[in-house]
Amino acid sequence: MNLDALHRVSLRRMLIVLLLAGVMVGSLLQVWLTWQTARSAVNAAFDRSLLGAVKAIDANVSTESGGLAVELPYVLFEFFELTANGPVHYRVATLDGLVEIGSPDLPMPAQPLGERQPHFDTVEYAGAQVRIATYQRALAHPIGGSSDTLLVIQVAEPFASRDQFGRRFLIGAIARDALLAALAAAAVAAAVAWALRPLRQLRQEVAQRAPDDLSPMDTSRVPRDVLPLVEAMNQHILRNRELLDAQRRFVDDASHQLRTPLSTLQTQLSFAQRASDLPSVQAALAALREQLRHAIRQTNQMLALARADSCDLDTEAVDLAELASEVTRSRWPQARAKDIDLGLETPEQSTWVQVQRELLEEALANLIDNALRYTPAGGRITVEVAVDARAASLGVRDSGPGIPPAELPRAMQRFFRASNAQGAGSGLGLAIVASIARRHQGRLELLRAPQEGGLWARIGLPRAGALPTAPSADRTP
Repeated sequence: MNLDALHRVSLRRMLIVLLLAGVMVGSLLQVWLTWQTARSAVNAAFDRSLLGAVKAIDANVSTESGGLAVELPYVLFEFFELTANGPVHYRVATLDGLVEIGSPDLPMPAQPLGERQPHFDTVEYAGAQVRIATYQRALAHPIGGSSDTLLVIQVAEPFASRDQFGRRFLIGAIARDALLAALAAAAVAAAVAWALRPLRQLRQEVAQRAPDDLSPMDTSRVPRDVLPLVEAMNQHILRNRELLDAQRRFVDDASHQLRTPLSTLQTQLSFAQRASDLPSVQAALAALREQLRHAIRQTNQMLALARADSCDLDTEAVDLAELASEVTRSRWPQARAKDIDLGLETPEQSTWVQVQRELLEEALANLIDNALRYTPAGGRITVEVAVDARAASLGVRDSGPGIPPAELPRAMQRFFRASNAQGAGSGLGLAIVASIARRHQGRLELLRAPQEGGLWARIGLPRAGALPTAPSADRTP
């Protein structure tokens, strides 16, 4: 199964499998650790018992007769064998082996022994694995013709009792761990089901929604880990709602704004058809052409506004000064025809912004066209590019009548025209510019031009960077 297929598995099933696998691995590790601990504990307990047997023999060693004797009661030795669950071997001898009692072939440790320091070994003896405890102490005087004064006591017991006790201990531990693993598995399944309950409720809420319900989903009961996903979904819903609202507004605006021009065109056409003399026909056709031009401009601006509201942004790094120069130069013939001084002011360095070039050109063209329409002959229009550490701005100042200060807050609304506006207009130019600025994370400001005295429309945009370049400034149309 590849990684993509694994991601398509049920989240509940994946969590249960992974958590249960972790519980199983932990249980196996616990059993292994229990076995190691049990073996160490059993060996320590049985080694202490074996050392007790050694000391019991040592307490019953007698050398008063000049030889070596062990007065070990039979009952005590029988108890040793009963505890060891098998035959117990012992050896009491001098270190040189000349005097000894018990099993003479019990092996001695390979390394030297310390006095009164017990030593334990596991060896093969008499066809079985045994545990030998070896103990050494000094004698008061040599015995039995031996010149050695060190006495060695050894006791060996089989491993059967240890293995049997260890198995019982391990079986009990495995049974306990298995029960705990089963309880942990049940707890994991219940916890996963409970933890995923908000997701099931969220799924039911989304499935039960009406097709036109674009309200945000409730996040009050959403787990913190899933909250970013639900918030992203809410943002997507909000964007879709805004897109649908924009489309609805466009349809409403189109039906409202185009109905009157089309009716006027039909009336003028009917009048031209009824006219009997050539001058009346020419006058009707001229009016018809002007009304058609106005309808075309209004339609184009509405389409531009819809495009600015909903089109996908394909941004690139654009030099704002170069873009402003190109658009301004394209409007010089119109400015000359109206005897208007159209100039350009740009900073010495390049001003880079991340924008969709076509949309920003359209925004600047709308600002310049508005200024050309309302600035009287002999007036002045200045296109300016400014920059600071964090933002860049693209503005147009004119010496026209401007917009009354009380009406500036409403000037960016669709189809709004100032009370001092003259001539035909759609009232969409500034709305288009404001929409384009918002799409680029910027904003449109409308102020009074400090020098020209008319309107100052300024688009603020976040900067993408700046590169040094030669200064550019054009002022002559």
